[in-house]
Amino acid sequence: MTTPRWVATSLLVFVGAAGLLPFIGPSPLDLAAVWRRQDPDWSIFLYLRVSRTLLGLFAGGALSLGGSLFQLMLRDALATPYTLGVSTGASLGAVVAIAWGWSGYAVLPPAWLGALLGGAGALALVVGATTAGDGLSPYRMLLAGVATNSVCSALILLLYSVSGVGTSLAITRWLIGSLDAIPFPPLLVFMVLVGVISILIVREGRSWTLLAVGESWAATRGVDVRRLTSFGYIGGSVLTALTVAVVGPIGFIGLMVPHLVRVRISTDARVLMPCAFCLGGALLAACDALGRILLAPAEIPAGAITACIGGPYLVWLVRRR
Repeated sequence: MTTPRWVATSLLVFVGAAGLLPFIGPSPLDLAAVWRRQDPDWSIFLYLRVSRTLLGLFAGGALSLGGSLFQLMLRDALATPYTLGVSTGASLGAVVAIAWGWSGYAVLPPAWLGALLGGAGALALVVGATTAGDGLSPYRMLLAGVATNSVCSALILLLYSVSGVGTSLAITRWLIGSLDAIPFPPLLVFMVLVGVISILIVREGRSWTLLAVGESWAATRGVDVRRLTSFGYIGGSVLTALTVAVVGPIGFIGLMVPHLVRVRISTDARVLMPCAFCLGGALLAACDALGRILLAPAEIPAGAITACIGGPYLVWLVRRR
């Protein structure tokens, strides 16, 4: 199959998941009632299943695109969207909001606002600690990201240990990562932000491919390496922080999908990135739908499903390397 057909096929999978997955749930819907927009089937279909499916598609796409971006820039198949510590910083911000009982929905839900502030703080810390006269150093950023992850994880455990039972359960559920039905206004804002940032990243596909070969190679072919590197780290981190703020730290999507696309389809970022976005979104939305029906009426969080899939895959990948 030619590379343009791979992109088209991935897009069809993405659109097909958007059309099919809302009809999958713990109880069947009366399709005639849905067509006539009669409650409760219409409300369940639109406000519960459609919103969760769209959230899964764009959250999974953002994580997969972020993973492919960091793997190209760092030239490491084990890099993930969480490499720089932004995810852990966002998780710490959300845990602080939950543990301290922040309330009010004037602009954003408290956990979302805390996660965005935590992710922004972690990104500012990592970039500030690693910026030197020669620009951003990937090696220094990796070290700063590891340190940030360790500190934030320790603070999360501390807050968890001193919280009450109810608060601890809320923290645990958020840290597992799950897709919950959210109102359409914030969902549309999230989709627009993810879409705009993703388009800006994918537009630089040729430059990402050259950068993956080496900085010197890219520079000799007209790429502004310093500007591109700064844009990549900031753009990928913003995508990660936005997604973690809404769905929690769902793991392995940003590791599995980009690697599989690179191995099976293409290493060219102009093909790799759009395919990773579409297939990663479809995978996360499908995991959420699977979690709704496996133990119905109970639900398995999407983060638990992706961990069960991604853990064995990571072991296989390490052994293969």
